[in-house]
Amino acid sequence: MGNKTLSIEEIETTIASWSEKIDTLNEGQLLRYLQFVEGVQEPTTKTNKIKAKLYAFIAYARFMRLKKLDQITLDWLDKAMEVDAHDRIINEAYIKIYIKLLEGPLLPTQFPQIRETDHGNAKKKLAADYLKIANDFFERASKYEEIVDSLVNASRRLYDDEMMIKFETLKESLDGLKKVLRKIVKSTEAYSDSVKGIYYSQAQLVEVKKSIAEMEQLHKQWQETIGQAQVEAEENEKEALTELSKMIGLNEVKDRVEKLYHYLNYQKIRKEKGYQLKDELSLNMILTGNPGTGKTTLARLLAKIYFELGILPREEVIEVDRSHLVGGYVGQTEENTMNIIKQAVGGVLFIDEAYSLKREDSSGSDYGQTAIDTLVSAMTNSEYAGKFAVILAGYPEEMRQFLLANPGLRSRFPESNHIHLRDYAVDELMQIAEHVALDNDFTFSEEALVELQKRIEKEQVDASFGNARTVKNIVLDAIFQKGSLIQLNEPLHNEDFTMIKREDVQVDKQDEENTNGVEQLNSLVGLDEIKKEVMSLVSFVKVQQIRREKNLPAVPLQLHSVFTGNPGTGKTTVAKIYANILKELGLLKRGHLVVVGRGDLVAGYTGQTALKTKKKIREALGGVLFIDEAYSLIGKQGDFGKEVIDTLVDEMTKHNEHLVVILAGYPKEIDLLIQSNPGLETRFKKYFHFENYKINELVEMIDLNAKNYGYSMGDEVQTFLLTEIAKTDPQGNGRYAKDLVDKAIQHHSFRIMNDVDELTTTQLTQLSLDDFKKSLNH
Repeated sequence: MGNKTLSIEEIETTIASWSEKIDTLNEGQLLRYLQFVEGVQEPTTKTNKIKAKLYAFIAYARFMRLKKLDQITLDWLDKAMEVDAHDRIINEAYIKIYIKLLEGPLLPTQFPQIRETDHGNAKKKLAADYLKIANDFFERASKYEEIVDSLVNASRRLYDDEMMIKFETLKESLDGLKKVLRKIVKSTEAYSDSVKGIYYSQAQLVEVKKSIAEMEQLHKQWQETIGQAQVEAEENEKEALTELSKMIGLNEVKDRVEKLYHYLNYQKIRKEKGYQLKDELSLNMILTGNPGTGKTTLARLLAKIYFELGILPREEVIEVDRSHLVGGYVGQTEENTMNIIKQAVGGVLFIDEAYSLKREDSSGSDYGQTAIDTLVSAMTNSEYAGKFAVILAGYPEEMRQFLLANPGLRSRFPESNHIHLRDYAVDELMQIAEHVALDNDFTFSEEALVELQKRIEKEQVDASFGNARTVKNIVLDAIFQKGSLIQLNEPLHNEDFTMIKREDVQVDKQDEENTNGVEQLNSLVGLDEIKKEVMSLVSFVKVQQIRREKNLPAVPLQLHSVFTGNPGTGKTTVAKIYANILKELGLLKRGHLVVVGRGDLVAGYTGQTALKTKKKIREALGGVLFIDEAYSLIGKQGDFGKEVIDTLVDEMTKHNEHLVVILAGYPKEIDLLIQSNPGLETRFKKYFHFENYKINELVEMIDLNAKNYGYSMGDEVQTFLLTEIAKTDPQGNGRYAKDLVDKAIQHHSFRIMNDVDELTTTQLTQLSLDDFKKSLNH
């Protein structure tokens, strides 16, 4: 996204292609083109003509989006006409917009008829209705005259004789309607005055009816000229499908729903011809997909389809979740569920996150199963069966488990009625963002689009990513950022109200650490071999990135790693820095670290371990999953550790570049784990071994820990520690260094509080030899 090499020639070419297919206009791109053209330093006749075309196209695209002519659209059209009133494209766009303003009947499609047998009061009332219809028409006639005149002039500028004749005919029809309605007013007033009880003027009534017949003929001519009757019929027939086709992405879903629509329409026609279908297609649906993929929107469209085809008498959707159905005491759940079902009769009952009705760990006081049983009973009994449709929605895996656990419910939803809505691709999410911006009269600059894509890709790997919902929030947040930072005391330009720029989309970086990953790594004490290994990997990644930029083949990256070593040798610390480095290299979107152990992944019963593991993996997407003491996953027979490993291998394949996994633990035990599953052997080829810290490194760590808390220690303390620590054999444990400083600080505090009344800065910050001696003795 974000074309940096935009040129007048490219814009001219795109305009030419859009001119042939005006309904394919991209309003956001048009506005960006206009920004570019208006920024040209020395405008020429050519750039002015392009600018005029862009004004006209923007007006048309906006009109089609809003389905009405507002002042902003008129302003765009006026600008186009001011620059180049004789341009073909501008006049064609002008006609396309204004002719749509004439769609729809000028008058009632059928006038109420005065019957000779009507009582006098009824006749007078109908006469009054005629006068009101006529007066309403005269109030609107001047507006229609202006529109028709402008259309005649536009077609004349196009030298389009056929179009001009069409609009001249409209003008004649309008003039004729004005004349005949004046006659109707005159004859109706005379007729109304003649009505006395059951008596009336027969001649005046004949005159009224004659004028009405003439008016109806002219009105029919008006409608036929515009072609509105045919257009309306076509739009009404497939209103739901038209709405579906305008949705971004969802190609598989669109194909499926269109087939369903045509099948249901086919059965409707078949039934009208007298043919019977004993086993009708179920209207009940299962919709699965992640948040923001359009499940609720699709449910509403299905309800529209059922209504349009006359299968259900209402298009209303009753949307509920667990809280609407499940009660807190015996009998309340049945009552709640039946009340909801009664509301849904004739329409659609939509239950979101349906699996929440039955919780795996629910006690006897949870009545979710009662709601399910009540629903199944209503779907099958003679009173409610076939009188409403049920649509269940939720996440794919949870819905699958839920239906498997409820065979009675599952049988009411045939496999052919299971529709999965996949996550939106990045380009589709970008289109959704453009639509949200346009709906709020904003568009993105080229630079903002680049930043927007980065932000979407970063958010996309988060387990909580809500697809279209999240993208909408990103756009609204950008609009808020723009509005909250704009300087209102300075002159404002049009783009201040309509253009989202790069800085509006950028995320506040205040929370990001000042030092980069490599600097953090180099600041660690010891770990020389680890630093070399990591820097070697960094160099390898950078070289491969450069090769890709030069269109040279790149070697696949192996980022999943094994960290071996004793506890406290820096494995978790380095893992966090490793995640940050991979983010800086553009290999991870978030660069966070999720640390887990066996207890975070293994559950106590079948099926739940996989769900538990997947949940942690979702948390880690875009970052690093660090499995500490990973070898503990090798359990005895009947243990669920193997399920973790199998799930991990599958998820690593599924999420690919969005996830890096680090297995940590003792060398021998980790080797056994890797050998236990061929999938692990092929995925973990990068090994980092963490040696125990040397004595001098531990002393350096002690000194750094003390300084981090604002303390210092003399040379004699360091000399003492070098000798004494060697005697205690801490096994190179970095935690030992931190614990020793914590103890020394406690002894220091006790010492200085007992020694003097008023403390100096030196006394508050200097750790003594005695403080460390006592710490070592403890």
